[in-house]
Amino acid sequence: MVTEAPGSVRLALAPNVVLLDPEPAVSSAMKEGWARQQSARFLQASTVQPRLRLVQRFEDFTGLYPWQWTPADGEAFIVHLRSGAKPVQLSTARSYGVVIELFVEYLLDRRYGWIETCQERFGLSPQVIFHEGNSVLHSVEYEGDPRRRPLTYDEVQALFDAADARPRRIHRQGRKGTLTALRDAAALKTIYAYGTRRTESSKVDLVDLRRHRKAPQFGTAGSMTVRYGKSSKGTPPKRRTVLLVPEMDWVVDVLDEWVHEIRPRLAPGRHPALWVTERAGRMSPRSINEAFVTARQDAGLDEDLDLHCLRHSYITHLTEFGYPARFVQEQVGHSHASTTAIYMGVSDEYRNQLLEASLKRRLGDDWDLK
Repeated sequence: MVTEAPGSVRLALAPNVVLLDPEPAVSSAMKEGWARQQSARFLQASTVQPRLRLVQRFEDFTGLYPWQWTPADGEAFIVHLRSGAKPVQLSTARSYGVVIELFVEYLLDRRYGWIETCQERFGLSPQVIFHEGNSVLHSVEYEGDPRRRPLTYDEVQALFDAADARPRRIHRQGRKGTLTALRDAAALKTIYAYGTRRTESSKVDLVDLRRHRKAPQFGTAGSMTVRYGKSSKGTPPKRRTVLLVPEMDWVVDVLDEWVHEIRPRLAPGRHPALWVTERAGRMSPRSINEAFVTARQDAGLDEDLDLHCLRHSYITHLTEFGYPARFVQEQVGHSHASTTAIYMGVSDEYRNQLLEASLKRRLGDDWDLK
């Protein structure tokens, strides 16, 4: 039995679910229902929760409830995001608009009854907020930050040199953190050598390093099984096996030292993770990112470079090493070759080599560009 407050009206949302009907309760019920709808589609919490936070952020910005929102409110929100010291990127603004519209589409779906409820209780109905006239158009394939780019070979070396110098500096100063600094250096080198994402790297276990029968000289570093690859909407994590290429064989010694000499000193016990913390836990994606930032700062590299740039570097350098595009695509787990192409930033030297090879095939050895 539900006891109602004076003047309130009950709202039946589903069998055996009854809510009092003040406006905040209805708004909360809308968001909870949308969360259930997304969870029923097997979308991950890492997708659903940020969406709910954005809807709440929009509601807080407008000071209005969802059935009161208008297109003008959406436009004001985007204009607000574009102002200030750190204006939002174009792709981010469009993604925000898409999320808000997904929420509104849920409210406008008559199968959920929100139109009738809002009209009956408040005399208003939810309406479309972002439409063709006020939405950011998706007119090009890639809208990422142009400052994000592959590192050059010299920059990669400078990054690794800075990461290697940090443990020695900490040891000389008599501070804690020498082992974790050694771990950070090994992790960054391994991420570059296999081209993995930060979350994939965090979830790699010792058993995921395996021998490859075609390259026995690499030992257990011959391949890495990625079991938590980036998933598509409503699908489980994608799996792939990344083969170690000969140009990256230097990582064999890095991993051997980490696994057999340094990692045991952190006393991880039976923890399966490849990268462990001093508290016998799994190294988080955020910690991996912080390790990159620290090494980047010590190396004096461009502050716009981030951890994902190592993945850009891996794809670019494999291409310059001469590996087929399909092989590179499979290594990094992209569904489409066009996605892999976005990551490439081959050097002028490599382009000149391709031009020279092409001219030799067409004109023979007696050609001259001068």
